[in-house]
Amino acid sequence: MELTWISIAASLAMGSGAAFLFIYAVKRDWMKNIEDAKYQVFWSDRQDNERVKPSQEKADGRQSKTK
Repeated sequence: MELTWISIAASLAMGSGAAFLFIYAVKRDWMKNIEDAKYQVFWSDRQDNERVKPSQEKADGRQSKTK
């Protein structure tokens, strides 16, 4: 029974910590422009794909082993 109370207390502490971190992030405007992060990931992925020449890529998307 003692471990049950410890696990309940730990889960409540983690949940309240996450809630306070979210509120802090919203108040500090960390969530102001979340679209910017999406475009950074998108454009970095596009640049990586452009480095592969189309002639090196097979129909299923794998690169050929020829050097």
